[in-house]
Amino acid sequence: MSIAFLGLILVIVGFSTIAAVIRRYRRCPSDKILVVYGKTGGGSAKCIHGGGKFVWPIIQDYAYLNLTPISIDANLTNALSRQNIRVDVPCRFTVGISTEPDSMNNAAERLLGLTSNEIQELARDILFGQLRLVIATMSIEEINSDRDKFLENISKNVEVELKKIGLRLINVNVTDIKDESGYIEALGKEAAAKAINEAKVSVAEQDKYGEIGKAEAVRDTRIKTSEANAIAVKGENNAQIEIANSNAFRREKEAEANRLATAAEKVQQAKALQEAYAAEREAELARAERERSTQQANIIVPEEIEKRRRIIEAEAEAEKARVKAKGEADAIYAKMEAEAKGLYEILTKQAAGYDKMVQAAGGDANKAYMLLLLEKLPELVKTQVEAVKGVNIDHVTVWDSGNGADGKGSTANFVSGLMKSVPPLSDLFDLAGMNLPEYLGKKSEVQDVTPIIEDKKK
Repeated sequence: MSIAFLGLILVIVGFSTIAAVIRRYRRCPSDKILVVYGKTGGGSAKCIHGGGKFVWPIIQDYAYLNLTPISIDANLTNALSRQNIRVDVPCRFTVGISTEPDSMNNAAERLLGLTSNEIQELARDILFGQLRLVIATMSIEEINSDRDKFLENISKNVEVELKKIGLRLINVNVTDIKDESGYIEALGKEAAAKAINEAKVSVAEQDKYGEIGKAEAVRDTRIKTSEANAIAVKGENNAQIEIANSNAFRREKEAEANRLATAAEKVQQAKALQEAYAAEREAELARAERERSTQQANIIVPEEIEKRRRIIEAEAEAEKARVKAKGEADAIYAKMEAEAKGLYEILTKQAAGYDKMVQAAGGDANKAYMLLLLEKLPELVKTQVEAVKGVNIDHVTVWDSGNGADGKGSTANFVSGLMKSVPPLSDLFDLAGMNLPEYLGKKSEVQDVTPIIEDKKK
């Protein structure tokens, strides 16, 4: 008995728990948004549109946001346009809570718990501000004539701002736009006057077309009548012409038949002559072709062969000359390279010898130069000797009275001048900027030399 009672209690508790859980399941109607707030596992609230969700007791609660559209009158007055003209723009906006995920969360955070009137007032402030901004960027003509562009600009600006509080723009209607200066009214009058004038012009054009049509109808009647009369006369004349033409045609045909018979006979004769001439011409052309072929075979072909042979020989000679020239150039280059290397070695060794000579002179370049010049002294003396070596004086005959200006005779002056013509060794050293070494002797006075000559006095 106690076991059965306990089981019953457990069953009752189980059913009660299941019933309590089922009662906490909340379904979301299509015209509402279910907002579950409290401990949701992320974010301040969880929004659900369509379906349902368990709402745990104590830690969670729920509320609904109504999706019913809200109509808002925004009768904007004294809005400043881009032209600095104040206009009245009465508008009616239709807005509603957005079902986009981000917008639903914004609505849950900013609109949950507000009444429809409170939401309407909040939205109206946003709409008035954005409407003024749009009007400030447009001219009166654009606002009045291009309503599509005006509504598009309003929608773009308003949508962004409404999304921040979880609303979306459903529709916008703009009624008559007015301005305090009467600018729009003047534009309307201008358009009406333009339309009236265009209508008057159209009526005048139609009247003109009517008068022109009437005149054209009269003209066409007269033309058609004249054409009919002309056709009748033309028909009579054509009939007479046809008779005359028929007679003329008959006579023409008779003459043509006679002419054709005569011409046919002459044509046959000419054709026979032409065929004979053509055959003879073909024979001449064949004979000329044979002669040309023979001439080409006997003369042109050998000349062409000879021409090609000369070209090949010329090319071979040119190649041979090119190879020879290249060989000679290579030999000249090798010779010049060897001479350059030899000269380089000689100059290098001379430079080394001069360096040692300067070192031997104690580092004095002038002393080394003097030593070098002494080394070349035998060559210098040899040069002096070679200067007078070829002079051969076998016999000198002088007629001299012995009365010179300096007490010397002409003979002595001649011999002295001859000896002075050879530059002394000391003069060579002076020209070189050097002093003659003392061991070679000192410069002495020139002694008069009176050679023994045959003196024949007058």
